[in-house]
Amino acid sequence: MKIKVKSEDFIVEEIADIPLKKKGTFGVYILKKRGWNTVDLLMRLARELSIPYRLFSYGGKKDRYALTAQFITIKGGSPQIKCQTENYSLSFAGFTDRSMGPDLISGNDFDIAVRDIKEAELQTVSKNLENTGRLGFPNYFDDQRFGSYDQKQGFIAERIMRGHFNGALQIYLTHIHPEDKKEEKERKRYFLENWKNWEACLQKAKTRFEKLAFDNLLKDPKGFAPLFQEIPREEMSLFFSAYQSHLWNEILRKIVGWVGKDLTGYRGVVDDYLFYNELNVDDFTYLNELNIPTPASKVKTPDKLTETVYAEVLKGNMIKPSMFDIKKVTQAFFKSSDRKAIIIPKGLSVSYSDDEIYKERRKLMLKFSLPRGSYGTMFIKRLFSK
Repeated sequence: MKIKVKSEDFIVEEIADIPLKKKGTFGVYILKKRGWNTVDLLMRLARELSIPYRLFSYGGKKDRYALTAQFITIKGGSPQIKCQTENYSLSFAGFTDRSMGPDLISGNDFDIAVRDIKEAELQTVSKNLENTGRLGFPNYFDDQRFGSYDQKQGFIAERIMRGHFNGALQIYLTHIHPEDKKEEKERKRYFLENWKNWEACLQKAKTRFEKLAFDNLLKDPKGFAPLFQEIPREEMSLFFSAYQSHLWNEILRKIVGWVGKDLTGYRGVVDDYLFYNELNVDDFTYLNELNIPTPASKVKTPDKLTETVYAEVLKGNMIKPSMFDIKKVTQAFFKSSDRKAIIIPKGLSVSYSDDEIYKERRKLMLKFSLPRGSYGTMFIKRLFSK
């Protein structure tokens, strides 16, 4: 099974409730793109259009490896602001009185082609489609959320929570991302191999932060914590969200294991995702109405089972609630919010055909809608879980 073989194989269109007007403080635009993540493209547009980046606002980050459409706002924007290239376009939609934010997004429409499917897999997929249409699927945060996770070193935010600023900085400066260029990968490997030899690391340093970090550590070998104040707020927030999402997934996985029947799984970047094929009526009603809080220092659990599982997950990870209150990092923090336990796709349309790219294999075409924050890729994992 393969997804995102071509950008056109994974189309995402944002659904937003924006009160458009003929006049307003903010210009509203539709941003269409492929091969770009949202933040990098907005920074490029800011340069191209000579508009300060701080005037741009968006509701959600859309996948680089997809064909996506989303709403953005530009403070003081006008109908004359527009652009059209092979890989992205910006078109004016109207005016509004506030900046774009996540709260204005109601969901996303998906149009996905799943390729390279073996004939033997079709029966499983067909069964899982029927079950998911009736019973929904667990609303896990998907692998995209865990881009900063290092298989050997773990989560940056977890290290920070435990006061292990040396380890957190090591992950930050040595974790290799798949899209890193060859020279960057080699530099990160060098840092890891020569960690604590700050003079050697400084000689290899290239970015502003690398030079700052190794120069400061050369002067103060224990000065790890202050360096985290130099990491941008948005980036630090992603690190905190990644670990918080991992803990939330653990809570949901335990609850699914508790109430679900005929369980299946799918391998994830951090942990396996657990799914159910059957639920009794009461358990479906329970899960469908359940909202689980993301972990933080102060949370309110909705029932005894969630309270018990929440406590088990924190204990299993050797976390005390007070550890979520971090004093030495001020530009990000753990804030609890409720997230639905399961999701039922809306407007589900399914069709099959021969795969024109992978010969003698089948292609599955899916159209569906999910609420804000839910992952189309998780729905695919559910369909192919076994």
